Amino acid sequence: MLSRGVLLGGRYRLDERIASGGMGDVWRGTDEVLGRTVAVKILLPALLEEPGFAERFRGEARTMATINHPGVVDVYDYGSDQQIAFLVMEYVEGDALSRTLSRVGRLTPARTMALVAQAADALQAAHEKGIVHRDVKPGNLLVRPNGTLVLTDFGIARSAMVGQLTAAGSVLGTASYISPEQAAGGTATAASDIYALGVVAYQCLSGHRPFEGDNPLEIAMKHVREQARPLPGDIPPAIRRIVDQSMAKDPAARFQTAAMLGAVARQAAATLGAAPASRPASQQPSRPSSPAPTSSPGQGSTPVPPRTTPSYPPAPASPVAAPPAPVSQQPYRPAHPAPSGYRPGAASVPPGRPLAPTNGPPTRPAQPYGYQPAQPEDSSTNRQILIVLAVVLGVLVLLCAGLISYLVGQQGNQNTSSSVPTGLQMGVRQDAPLDRPVPSGGAGLETRPADAQTSEGRQTR
Repeated sequence: MLSRGVLLGGRYRLDERIASGGMGDVWRGTDEVLGRTVAVKILLPALLEEPGFAERFRGEARTMATINHPGVVDVYDYGSDQQIAFLVMEYVEGDALSRTLSRVGRLTPARTMALVAQAADALQAAHEKGIVHRDVKPGNLLVRPNGTLVLTDFGIARSAMVGQLTAAGSVLGTASYISPEQAAGGTATAASDIYALGVVAYQCLSGHRPFEGDNPLEIAMKHVREQARPLPGDIPPAIRRIVDQSMAKDPAARFQTAAMLGAVARQAAATLGAAPASRPASQQPSRPSSPAPTSSPGQGSTPVPPRTTPSYPPAPASPVAAPPAPVSQQPYRPAHPAPSGYRPGAASVPPGRPLAPTNGPPTRPAQPYGYQPAQPEDSSTNRQILIVLAVVLGVLVLLCAGLISYLVGQQGNQNTSSSVPTGLQMGVRQDAPLDRPVPSGGAGLETRPADAQTSEGRQTR
């Protein structure tokens, strides 16, 4: 039994066991010669008893060492020590994708497609060397802190004993990602790795594996006979098509190469990443003295175009209206309608006291966004009321003037009648001859004694 501190090949010290798989355990170790951290994969002793296994393992380890790709873990060394075969590889700082999924449940479509593209590129590099991974699953996909992905733990040695191992967790995990042709007893090919990567994408998008069962055989047969459950409804159709084609039952219906899958997934990730458009900074109007109200609907969601026309002067530095409120509490509102193409809304023109127009008749701009506009019809109503009052007042003045004139005329007639004696109202002397009339109306007549002398020197009788 291996334990911490064991030195393999006189060079590699085992520090901590970090993973276990169907072919053995993976330890974090230290290269005592170069002083660097390495990953040491130790094969199960039972595998070494199979004839020809050690030779195949050694030959394919040499082939893996020739892969020069940032998405494939580097192979440093291979050796054996006291019936223990081990493989020394690059130690990758980061979490396995399986651990991330157990923590967050599912990933976004954009993030999933980005990881699938990186894994497909790594598989393409291995396929070009004639190497089939045969065990693509989230536990073998390591994600560095910077977001880059590394494909690890290649199943480089074919063994009939791997499928008979009793380690339930490892076998169950492998059966969940096995291709239909492998489950039916066929040979694993590059198309098998593409199918397994499609299953990984399905799990990232849905949060669960496409097939579940009580034992590995039941799960493997579902890969052959059944269709996977539909992906959640929030997955875009383009992403569904990528996953469906990758998981096609017929290998010929899948992507022909891992490079093709990587290109399609990368394009989908770029499209999804560019979908939520950010607000351009150049379209943010400057408000040096008036913060935007927090109660306005749609606040911060609609970009406001800059004021570039002369009809929108900057806000004054001092209060314009009579109220003593400071300028910082008087939001700017233009006195004229907005120009064509500009849609005033609650986020751009908050409700407040409008500025008085400086010239020209007031106009009534359209305000379709729900806040209460100024009421210019109040001035028209006031003018109408003043006109009506003026007319009524004029009529009253005319009536009063007519009444006063009438009363004055009546009073004058009464005074004239009362100033003439009764005996003189006829205007004719009683003893005068009929052919000498006296002016009527009493005008110019005076009453004198009979012997009085007139102004003409005559005496009256």
